[in-house]
Amino acid sequence: MPGFELFSDLERKEVNDVLDNGVLMRYGFDGMRNGHWKAKELESELTKTFKSKYVQLVSSGTAAVSVALASAGIGAGDEVIMPTFTFVASFEAIMMLGAVPVLVDIDDTLTLDPDAVEEAMTPKTKAVMVVQMCGSMANMDALRSVCDKHNLIFVEDACQAIGGSYKGKPLGSIADVGCFSFDFVKTITCGEGGAVVTNKQDYYTNADHYSDHGHDHIGNDRGAETHPFLGYNFRISELNAAVGLAQVRRLPEFIAIQKKNYTIIREALSQIPQVSFRKVPDGGEESYSFLNFFLPNLESARQVSRAFKDNGIDVCWNYYDNNWHYIRKWEHLKDAKSLYPLTSEIKDALRKLKTKDFSQSDHWIGRNISCLIKLSWTEKEMIARAEKMVQLIKEAFKS
Repeated sequence: MPGFELFSDLERKEVNDVLDNGVLMRYGFDGMRNGHWKAKELESELTKTFKSKYVQLVSSGTAAVSVALASAGIGAGDEVIMPTFTFVASFEAIMMLGAVPVLVDIDDTLTLDPDAVEEAMTPKTKAVMVVQMCGSMANMDALRSVCDKHNLIFVEDACQAIGGSYKGKPLGSIADVGCFSFDFVKTITCGEGGAVVTNKQDYYTNADHYSDHGHDHIGNDRGAETHPFLGYNFRISELNAAVGLAQVRRLPEFIAIQKKNYTIIREALSQIPQVSFRKVPDGGEESYSFLNFFLPNLESARQVSRAFKDNGIDVCWNYYDNNWHYIRKWEHLKDAKSLYPLTSEIKDALRKLKTKDFSQSDHWIGRNISCLIKLSWTEKEMIARAEKMVQLIKEAFKS
């Protein structure tokens, strides 16, 4: 998903503005700035991109999830339902608040299964966090219905899906509060950065204060600001925001390239009887940052993955054996390997992960191959790549 592939003079200009005035912090130092407020400008651009009232920039996507949860009042002992297929940041961000991650199965969307969410409910359930993995989405209407039925906070992690949409709404803007990452390998990058997105004013105000030590940001004298509640430091820098400001203005360009490259590969793979594709819910449009397809079983997926790697088809993964994105390899989580003591509620929940049945998730992840779509590939390279992928898959089923 790397926007960094197409850095240009647009990014350099925004960064140089910051270096020229010398103010790297997003708050204060008004007289030195020469009118440059990159974080504020980026937040304004993102409200348009996400068609949302409020955006609060933070230091990372992980910070965005923790800030979003804290802003909604989620904390010690509260259970947050999340998927088995995500990045480790999902449970890290939950546990950092003393909340309890409750992992449940995915379905053929490669995201949260609404039925599995319903089955995981307990009196302690406070929120449901969908993770829009690999550029696509869950059945958002069904998940919204579950949340409304049980009076739960609906959180949307769209860190890997900027530019996708569901029924005309940008991914990340659909739930009560959304989260984005702008790290080095996202579709648009700040180097490091993230955002909390919401239409709820109280969530936004909480996020604004909480991410900056509790500063209320009233007036123009930072030292005179009050602190309505405890906060921490999840601020983004002006340098990071400057890069993101140029990148978000290029997002339509990046999505168009991804869609073109994605389509070439998908049309080629559609010729193969053994290949099927992830389900995109009706009304959904992917961001085209990944192409995800299924093979008949784990063995064939592993075989094709090896053939891709051995023959120069890079950035394609079978996540079943991945250390960072699927529950099978999260032994540090299951064994509660923490530098500091964890609460009994968290330890009890993690202990159950060792024996819990995730065969439904294994079924979908085991058969899946997920291929990153680069921005820098030429059309000629894409066609050659697609032809090679078809050849290797066909050869795998001959052997």
